[in-house]
Amino acid sequence: MAASTSSAIKAYVESLGSGVPVFRDGPRPGQAEPYIVVQEAVSVGLDSRANGDFGDPAAEINIIETATVDLIQRARIKTGARTAKNAERYGLAESLAHALHGCRLPAHPAPVHAVRVRDMDRFPISDNRVRVSITVEIRRGLLSAEVTSA
Repeated sequence: MAASTSSAIKAYVESLGSGVPVFRDGPRPGQAEPYIVVQEAVSVGLDSRANGDFGDPAAEINIIETATVDLIQRARIKTGARTAKNAERYGLAESLAHALHGCRLPAHPAPVHAVRVRDMDRFPISDNRVRVSITVEIRRGLLSAEVTSA
């Protein structure tokens, strides 16, 4: 069982068998591309369509948590003094988004009702790298441990 949303996403993405390492919040220093970085709780709000009776203290509270799954890849590899070839694995980001859309994140500690891919953005970043950022919405229950002090 994962301890957090980013851990649950990490476990799910690793189970897909792409061979790409997955990290929470950032890669280790010197990590070679490609790699995936998961950031949880980009935003969190109440799921107004799926909440119970607010007068009942035992009612289930559901939230919508936004997370990002960033795929970082090398854009090109030098093959000679004046030549280079594409290093980017085209379609990898799309297959990752397809796998995330509709999954239930079985390792998440809270009940996950749905995962929805909201969008994908692709843009170059410095040092000959490309980042594809996949934004996902996780509709899930709020655990009492998340609001109760330890």
